[in-house]
Amino acid sequence: MNTDLIELDGAIGGGQILRSALSLSMITGTPLRIQNIRAKRSRPGLLRQHLTAVTAAAQITSARTEGVEIGSQSLSFVPGAIRGGDYHFAIGTAGSCSLVLQTLLPALLRADRPSQLRISGGTHNPLAPPFEFLERAWLPLLRRMGAQVEIRLLRHGFAPAGGGEIALQVTPSALKPLHLNTPGEIIGEQAVALLADIPGHVAERELARVGKRLKWPEESLKGVWLEREIGPGNVLLLEIACENLTEVFSSFGQNGVRAEQVADRAVDQAREWLHSRAAVAEHLADQLLLPMALAGGGSFSTPRMSEHLSSNIEVIRRFLPLDIRCRKNDRGALLVEMSR
Repeated sequence: MNTDLIELDGAIGGGQILRSALSLSMITGTPLRIQNIRAKRSRPGLLRQHLTAVTAAAQITSARTEGVEIGSQSLSFVPGAIRGGDYHFAIGTAGSCSLVLQTLLPALLRADRPSQLRISGGTHNPLAPPFEFLERAWLPLLRRMGAQVEIRLLRHGFAPAGGGEIALQVTPSALKPLHLNTPGEIIGEQAVALLADIPGHVAERELARVGKRLKWPEESLKGVWLEREIGPGNVLLLEIACENLTEVFSSFGQNGVRAEQVADRAVDQAREWLHSRAAVAEHLADQLLLPMALAGGGSFSTPRMSEHLSSNIEVIRRFLPLDIRCRKNDRGALLVEMSR
């Protein structure tokens, strides 16, 4: 174990600071102390999904911890060795399964043996990547980097009810650098409106709006009705498959928000990315950064520097001796390059 202590000010960002720091602490064996956790958020401190991420990280590394409770704005984490095995973590609310998974997966790739992981909570949460983003956008790129990972959706879980579950199988594997300069030509596109205990006309209106604004044919627009007891819940997913990668954009239905507005949010995200000619959009850029750091290098272009991307870079620099450079490329997008 590395006995050097890393101290972080969580006020430089949100929950991403905590998740990245936990992953890096586990992988490097470096003790962590973090203060002002989510200090600038409307509900500062640890929420249920953050608490689950910390307790799960502590379990797989037999870590010593302090300050691990709901609302805590500071904690310490002293990890031991990473142990593979069978784990089940329950968030207990609609807090994001995806964000807990993304905290643990980098460490489990370095574990002493394979792992099977089940996480219950929210699988489709407005403030986190939905399951389809993990399955179709993020994990295929990690597999290209060498990660041996399989994922399954066992049950949908929408906010505020939760009750969803995902399963993950992880085989320890080394990551290699990945370079993404452009997405390549578009080879497929589809819009899927998921509904549970929501009137069917909502999906029809969302999909009609997507078809009109993106000029997608009717056969690319699909409504999926889930069991009523899962709901209420509605998410619109736009999937754009390209030669080099797939992007998934999402927007969630909410009380008082018209179906057309839900569609516009997803369409605006997709159009910004398409017009930028960058390889990856804002969310995928942020979530590729840590795997690339563990691979010791890589590069991608993205439309712009986001708060999450900037704070994530800062955290990685504290733990790893990497050179991370950001500059505009010849198409006006932000190019992020990483090397030892």
